[in-house]
Amino acid sequence: RSMGFDLAALCEQKKLKIAPVELPRDETIEVGTFALDPLLIRLQAGIEEIGAKRVVLDTMDALFSVFADTRTLRQEVSRLFGWLRESGITAVITGEQGEGRLTRYGFEEYVSDCVVVLDHRVDEQISKRRLRVVKYRGSGHGKDEYPFLIDKDGFSVFPITSTGLDYVVGDERISTGVDDLDHMFGGQGYYKGSTVLASGKAGTGKSSLAAAFVAAACSRGEQALYLAFEESAAQIARNMRSIGMDLEGWQEKGLLSVEAFRPTSRGLEEHLVAMVHAVERLNPACVVIDPITSFLGVAISGDVKSMLTRVLDHLKNRGITLFLTSLTPGSGRPEDTETNISSLADTWIALAQEREGDTHRRGLHIIKSRGMRHSHAMRQLVITDRGLSLCAPHREHAGVADAAAARESES
Repeated sequence: RSMGFDLAALCEQKKLKIAPVELPRDETIEVGTFALDPLLIRLQAGIEEIGAKRVVLDTMDALFSVFADTRTLRQEVSRLFGWLRESGITAVITGEQGEGRLTRYGFEEYVSDCVVVLDHRVDEQISKRRLRVVKYRGSGHGKDEYPFLIDKDGFSVFPITSTGLDYVVGDERISTGVDDLDHMFGGQGYYKGSTVLASGKAGTGKSSLAAAFVAAACSRGEQALYLAFEESAAQIARNMRSIGMDLEGWQEKGLLSVEAFRPTSRGLEEHLVAMVHAVERLNPACVVIDPITSFLGVAISGDVKSMLTRVLDHLKNRGITLFLTSLTPGSGRPEDTETNISSLADTWIALAQEREGDTHRRGLHIIKSRGMRHSHAMRQLVITDRGLSLCAPHREHAGVADAAAARESES
């Protein structure tokens, strides 16, 4: 019931039969040869009682531990599996993993058509579950390890191979939420359904750009989802109110949903499932993940990239525009990303902060934007209580390069 399965109701409807088989070792004496005919008789009776097409034997180890003659047991298990196949029954058998072997007794996997290995490990005090298909006779299958999660919604598996690069793309454009930034993208903004990455050090304006993006989506009447991993929903709303964005108003209208979690509150698999379930529940047009580098406190860069790739592909398949923010390492450049996700982004915006005398100025430039003409000029990002704007870099001695950049932007 804790996983969302009401087995009692299925039993009442005669769709399921649960039959406990007790073989206490201290009450069993093995003398001479033996056969599993009594087990077959019980199975056949249960199958005929409800017209079953599926059988689960959980676990075979309970049967194996009673008998010492594993050679005879192997023959009988093979006969059991053969009988199930001849009866047209699909059977799932569970067993414990052995030392250096897939199973404790080492022969169950050889007589099975499909072998799935489940693993539960703890790294850096974070629980992780993995699934791997070792073999599947007569069928192509993924051979990698895939994360899975067991929670109140059941059993969730997210293989990266389940999302191919065959999603539909279009030419529709949507606003960035900043008029001047739209102008740098030819006056039209991002491609709908694309992935946008904004990277930079702390205080460069990444979250402000993300908030402007979701606010613009809400103003179009679209549903937006903001996944925050450093600030609470109330804190984000207060901070954005100081720069002229009323995110609370969009939340009250039901167009914006802000969900905040500490990255260390769960493992990557749970974060992945939570994000996918939130998307399926809200069906947003736009999603923000702020910042993706917070996941590095939970897992290594490779695992984070793998998880984000699953999220990215899931959203692309649904035509959802994704905006990611990434914190640049303290000694790094705006172009550095610790999660190595930049290659997967369609549009990449780098933010920086420079000191000029007694003043710090924010800078913005577009590193890439696939499939569209865009400005390569460096712009100063100005954040005031009236919102965000861009202008030519302010220097007392503007050189030829700045003048050329300004002409490019104007054209």
